[in-house]
Amino acid sequence: MSEIDRLLAEHCPDGVEVVMLGEIGTFVRGRRFTKADMVEEGIPCIHYGEIYTEYGVSARTTVSYVREDLRNQLCYAQPGDVIVAGVGETVEDVGKAVAWLGEEEVAIHDDSFLFRSELNPTYVSYYFQTSAFHAEKGQYVARAKVKRLSRSGLSRITIPAPPPGVQSEIVRILNKMTELQAELQAELRAELQARTRQYEHYRDKLLKFKERVA
Repeated sequence: MSEIDRLLAEHCPDGVEVVMLGEIGTFVRGRRFTKADMVEEGIPCIHYGEIYTEYGVSARTTVSYVREDLRNQLCYAQPGDVIVAGVGETVEDVGKAVAWLGEEEVAIHDDSFLFRSELNPTYVSYYFQTSAFHAEKGQYVARAKVKRLSRSGLSRITIPAPPPGVQSEIVRILNKMTELQAELQAELRAELQARTRQYEHYRDKLLKFKERVA
């Protein structure tokens, strides 16, 4: 029996409760700022587009900052919140999430939402990657040229809510698997680079001939 099985048998022998996100937490939409407002030093911020390109399942630091003079105009995610992209190019993309585990608040863009609950934020972020989440999310996505999720739609999506110990164990296992996957990808990239250099060396060597002197 795995540790998860043991915890489930101990704390919820009759099964895990499934609840709507809006019943167990709160969604708050971010506030507008533009890329022109971003600076090298200032208020830590997360633009919705960066959730797709710069962040994994969780983050402790930001890659961007916004001007200090906008401080009172912004919406902030607190440590332990989950930041969700509300806009995407495809139905599959929209709804990607990152758990904010930093030590300070972070400003979030108005095309994103913060989700605040008692759930483990990284557990929530991982769940937002599952096929079950994507299948349920699909019915709430507005399918215009740009795909959008509303606060009311997100609130209706359900999530299993096991005990905190189970959530933590799931996160521990998935974090370890994510680390192993990253290590393997790095090894494969290094191997590919080495093979590419080897190929280029032999290509140039095999196609270089001594020229005939007339």
